Amino acid sequence: MLESLEIRECGKSDLKAVGSLHLEAFGHGEGTEVAALVDDLLNDPTSHPILSLCAQHHGETIGHVLYSSVVVEGNHPGTPARILAPLGVIPHAQGQGVGGRLIHVGLDRLRGEGVGLVFVLGHPAYYSRSGFEPAGLLGLDAPYTLPREAQGAWMVRELNPGYLGKVRGRVRCGDALMHPRHWRE
Repeated sequence: MLESLEIRECGKSDLKAVGSLHLEAFGHGEGTEVAALVDDLLNDPTSHPILSLCAQHHGETIGHVLYSSVVVEGNHPGTPARILAPLGVIPHAQGQGVGGRLIHVGLDRLRGEGVGLVFVLGHPAYYSRSGFEPAGLLGLDAPYTLPREAQGAWMVRELNPGYLGKVRGRVRCGDALMHPRHWRE
């Protein structure tokens, strides 16, 4: 764990550093797409409210996570829910708990705001450490049908009690995240 790690809400002045971070974290091919997605989500009113957090270490932005609004189209419309996408940490800070801290600070903030469910499409072994579990098994479907081998990567975390087991349906993200290219694992 890095000493003196600061997690704070990102502002407009952080956008350039956040874009550069995702380029470095994901490489220039995928990183370009992820940086564009962050920009698109921040400017997409259908994705709001949004929580964008930066991790800084000695003034350097080394991590970023974005939580955007989603709708569960099903038996409980109006369920307060978000999706975690994307999460990036620059290579020299990976494996030191930065991503986990960003996730947990974000989940704590969202819990306090009354959010019931948070979704993610990601590596099950990584996200299960933060309490995420397979969403499809709970009747919560991804926006697009995922290949069988990726179905376990569609995960959910209940933040406030009373949602899992009651809420069922397909998740609809903001317009910026609804393109099929974002739904591969």
